[in-house]
Amino acid sequence: MNYLPNIKTPADLKKLPVNALTELAGEIRAAIIEQVSKTGGHLAPNLGVVELTIAMHYVFDFGHDRLLFDVGHQCYPHKLITGRFDKLGKLRTREGMAGFPDPSESKYDLFNVGHAGTGISTAVGMARGDTLAKQAFDKKSNPKGRRVVTLIGDASIANGVAMEGLNNAGTLKRQFLVVLNDNGMSIAKPQGALAQYFDRVRMSHTYTDFKKSAGKILESIPGGSLLRDAYHRTGEATKAVIAENSWFEHFGLLTVGPIDGHNIPELIEFFSEAREYDKPMVLHVKTTKGKGLDVAENDATTFHSPKPFTVERDEALGCRVEIPSSGRSFTGAYAEAMKDLMERDDRVVAATAAMPDGTGIAPVLKAHPDRVWDTGICESHAMDMMAGLAKTGFKPFFAVYATFFQRAFDQAFQEAALQGLPVRLCLDRAGLVGGDGAVHHGFCDVALLRTLPEAVITAAIDEPSLLASLEFMRTYDEALSSVRYPRDNVSPVLADQPCPPFVLGKARNLTPEIDIEHDEIDVAVLAFGTPAIAALEAAAKLGDSYRVAVFDARFAKPIDESLVRKLLSRKIPTITVEEHAPMGGFGSAVLDAANELGLDASCVTKLALPDSWVLQNPRSAQLAETGLDAAGIARAIRQAASGESNSDEARSQVEVKEANRQPAR
Repeated sequence: MNYLPNIKTPADLKKLPVNALTELAGEIRAAIIEQVSKTGGHLAPNLGVVELTIAMHYVFDFGHDRLLFDVGHQCYPHKLITGRFDKLGKLRTREGMAGFPDPSESKYDLFNVGHAGTGISTAVGMARGDTLAKQAFDKKSNPKGRRVVTLIGDASIANGVAMEGLNNAGTLKRQFLVVLNDNGMSIAKPQGALAQYFDRVRMSHTYTDFKKSAGKILESIPGGSLLRDAYHRTGEATKAVIAENSWFEHFGLLTVGPIDGHNIPELIEFFSEAREYDKPMVLHVKTTKGKGLDVAENDATTFHSPKPFTVERDEALGCRVEIPSSGRSFTGAYAEAMKDLMERDDRVVAATAAMPDGTGIAPVLKAHPDRVWDTGICESHAMDMMAGLAKTGFKPFFAVYATFFQRAFDQAFQEAALQGLPVRLCLDRAGLVGGDGAVHHGFCDVALLRTLPEAVITAAIDEPSLLASLEFMRTYDEALSSVRYPRDNVSPVLADQPCPPFVLGKARNLTPEIDIEHDEIDVAVLAFGTPAIAALEAAAKLGDSYRVAVFDARFAKPIDESLVRKLLSRKIPTITVEEHAPMGGFGSAVLDAANELGLDASCVTKLALPDSWVLQNPRSAQLAETGLDAAGIARAIRQAASGESNSDEARSQVEVKEANRQPAR
């Protein structure tokens, strides 16, 4: 590498001649491929925006101007250009580079960004703020003012929040640039009429004939005042590719393109003109997701965010990639379970929001294409669609990451729960997610859903438990229901034991040799979800020193009140464990139940995620630092059995909070 190690700030980039930038792009690609092959991470989306990112930083000054990302998983080239090459070697760990924009890392990152559709709206806010502060760029009155650019892509333009942002962006009376990175993909193939519109644009003559007469375009568009004005304001390159019948024009934004997103000189020319344009503009850029790695270009979905892999190049066979299997995942188990449900019950239908592979819906969609839908990055729409299907007598299952469910909570409230409709939520990635960090942790789904009258909230601890919970939900037609499970492999610990069916509001004793009504018990552990497996491991580690009863709670709503009464009436030290925020989660539900039953809950210790942000690291390390692994639970058992206060646990929570607090730089 000749250039990349010497890029400490974008100012170093600007010192390079334009003809050197293609070589720099190759170095950036090589560095990203090498690192992601070791640690995993977002590969294809970053490979697709290398030239685009270089050109933006070459023209704009984002130490002064504003750069807002939409889907933040396109940020690796941006981070390398802004001086974080030395952190790439520990990508997605606490000591290295976060996988998403992070303001604590650099002044060039303005927001922590992990959810799609938000970039335009936050950019509009910053544009308005700079205008009010008299810091905005104005060609005449403030030529050194701040410009605003937002990069949106991976089909998130179809998200409802993006639509709202566009609607407001068109009312700005200042420079405002939306860069639409159109790679023909989302995480999977984009869905819907808007995606089809961009397919037509990409294949149209506009892309292949950049020198089309701007005058003819102006004549052909009814009410083309925006374009006539643009013709006089923009440079020659922009005039040549003003988009005909642009969809964005109806929002009041001039649209230019599509242009080649891998042609650096051309990108620089267009950005240089857009930099001086003093009205809202969309620059439509065509890129190839996975650019520069054959297998990623050919299978961008698999290589969107792969696990570590090896690349082998053979003269006869070409490029071949091996992604080693790491075991049976909850997502894989869910996929097979859903196929079985759909084969047994023709009223079962399913949907996902742009995550068919991530949620396990892809093979189900292939097997039942008439009863499974991918709505694109539209969680709110998907939730409402599921409610409509429930209203017509079907049994809808909505597979969604726990962190993305929050985007559809209003619809879960209004169109599902309030109507008494049995929509079923399958919440993948619940709890800690490892390298993706705070933007993707699923830590508040239980608290949200507990507020909904009659909602039923379950969790799975292993594959048989997941199957049993899904079967329970299939037959539960009284109200909204949910099951949560982590981004992890299923445990084989209980594989040799029969898994009883889920019964509404009843926990499962994972230590049946212990009679909780008559035996002496040192500590009882009520675990919601996979921490139950860690609790069993903790009890085994403690051996005969303590007699520990472990329960798979199964339900956070309704709580097993009979079990709570038996434990607390005997004053058995009881620990609740969950991979969720401490407020409003399972532990809170147990304490609420004790209060309603008039029971003394002073013997209850609540283990949960800390009231602080848990940053990127391997999932196992995150569980250890939050005290939710077997060692942490064993520690809590010893303290509870000895009658110690929770001060040590409270102190460890503070230590976690301090470890995760990174000062802004």
